[in-house]
Parts: sequence; structure tokens; C-alpha cells
Amino acid sequence: MRVGSFVLAARFPGQGPGEALHRAVRSAEVADEAGLDTVWLAEHHFVPYGTCPSAITLAALLLGRTRRVRVGTAVSVLPTAHPVAVGEQAALLHVTSGGRFTLGVGRGGPWVDLEVFGTGLGAYERGFPESLDLLLRWLREPSVAASGERYRFREVPVVPRPSESLTEAPGPEVVVACTSPASVRLAAERGLPMLLGMHIGDEEKAEMVGLWRRHARAAGRSGEEITGAGHVSAGVCQLADRRTDAVETLLKAMPGWLKQGLDAHVTVDGRPRAMRDPFAYTELLCGLHPVGTPRLAADRLAATAERTGISRFALLTEGSGDLDATEENLRRLGAEVLPQLR
Repeated sequence: MRVGSFVLAARFPGQGPGEALHRAVRSAEVADEAGLDTVWLAEHHFVPYGTCPSAITLAALLLGRTRRVRVGTAVSVLPTAHPVAVGEQAALLHVTSGGRFTLGVGRGGPWVDLEVFGTGLGAYERGFPESLDLLLRWLREPSVAASGERYRFREVPVVPRPSESLTEAPGPEVVVACTSPASVRLAAERGLPMLLGMHIGDEEKAEMVGLWRRHARAAGRSGEEITGAGHVSAGVCQLADRRTDAVETLLKAMPGWLKQGLDAHVTVDGRPRAMRDPFAYTELLCGLHPVGTPRLAADRLAATAERTGISRFALLTEGSGDLDATEENLRRLGAEVLPQLR
């Protein structure tokens, strides 16, 4: 089992973006020191829900600041970026970090980002499979040409190449954020592990893993590929000597952040949005994830792994909104929870 932190660089009420980003960088350094496996970085535009607009850029900084921990994007949003540019950056980080970089990609949402970056609603509604396939080709082949609906260009060499020979690993691992049966099938047919969100519980995650396996078999994926896929489960972790104290910490801080952050999302085409109640959502997250004592947290993670078959976790540890509390949370996760899982 591999446990990592999920860093949103969340801007809580009364905080500026500099404070949120400083907490994000420092928490990654502490995760490295505490023995966590991976630091996963979220990407958002124009909203205080997350103040990191480029997960790959922040990953580059953190790979330079750390020595052991893997760093991954969760996720880089493909519909607002050219897949070749993403592939070049991923290859660069893979080579220069000694293979410590993981590229998580996703479809994102129908946000105003599509207007600002000029990619349009079609990139979100229809273009993700084409972008993903072009990205994978860039990470696996020595030269690439494109003749698709969205991307057309002559053959060009891949520089830098993620690997220099066919016997080496084919470049950075690619993980796909999945929130629908269509995205599960897309990931499965390409043999890519899934990143599953914190808003769903073990039962739904187990169903998605089962669906992924069925599609992977139908696509001719080997048994080894299927059993070793390494899906990732996102969640929340807050530790305290009593569960009531851990829950209270999150209920005091997270609803205000969730309300101002989620309210700031603007759709590109004016479509209506269904908003979660921030307090009820925080309560839901406390019930689904390792929030409580270290013993409870270890039991909850082990139970999720057993029920779902998922072996990797990306846990939001900054739910208090406070840097010192986040550092303590990470250190306790490393010192008091991880040994129980190993």
C-alpha cells in the first residue's frame, strides 16, 4: 500500500494566494521527510478552491525541493492545453528527476477556462480521447505526426525522449481521473490506472474498478496489467487523539473554503450548476475517509484497500487551513499511521 498527500493549495477565507501556495510547498517538503510515497498536485484556474494554475510547474519546483518522494499531477487538465506541450514537460520532468514524476490527466469541467485558453467547449465534450491518445504517443514513440479532428501536424521528433531504448520503461506513468463510465472505459482500453475522487465511497469505487477490469479484459489487456494497475483513491485525512477533535477541525475550516471556492466556478456556456451544501459535504468526507485517531485511519485505509482493490491513496491533509496543523497532520500520518499499514 502506498500513501501520499493530495495538495490543492486551497485558499481558506481570510488567506491570500501566497499563503496557500507556501503551505502547499512546505507540506510537500514535510511529506518527503515523513516517508509518504507521493505528493499529488491539483490544478485550477481563476478560483480560490485551488490556487495552483499549473500542476506541472509546481511539480518541477517540488521535485527540486525533495529527494525521495514521487510527485504527480492530479490532474493536468488536457482540454485547456496542447497534449504535445504537456508531453514535452512530462518527459522533461521524468528524465531530470530520475523517474520520480507521475502525470495525472483529466477532462476537467465545462468552465470558463475553455474560453480563456481558446480551446472551446468541444475540447471538453468531444476532444479528450484524441488529446489523451496524442499525449500517449508522444511519451512512447521516437517521432509523432497527427491527423485527427483537432490536431494536425507533420512528423516531428520527440525531444527529449522519456526513454532512450525499447528496453527501458516507456516514460512517466500516466494516470487518468475517472468520474463516469465513459472515462473508466477510456482508461481501461489504454491500460491506464484511474484516479478516483474523494466524493465517492468504497462501494462506488469498487464498482468502477470492476468496470475498468471488464473493459481492460475486453480490450485484450493482460492479467498482469489488470492486477497491477495501481489505481489511486483520493480522500481526506485529519488525525487527532480523539475522532471528535479531528472532525471538529475540519467542520470549522472546510465549509468556508468549499463555499467560496466552489461558488467561484463559472461555466463557459451558462449552464446551471448543482452545488453541494458545504457543511454536509464536509460531514460526508469525514464519514468516508481516515478522519480520527491514527488507529482508525489505518483501519479505514486498510478496509478501503480490501473492499476496492485500490493500493494507492492521495489524502488531503490541509483541511485545517493552517500550516502548522498541516505539518503536524503529515508527520503523524508518517509516524503513526504508515507503520500500521506496513
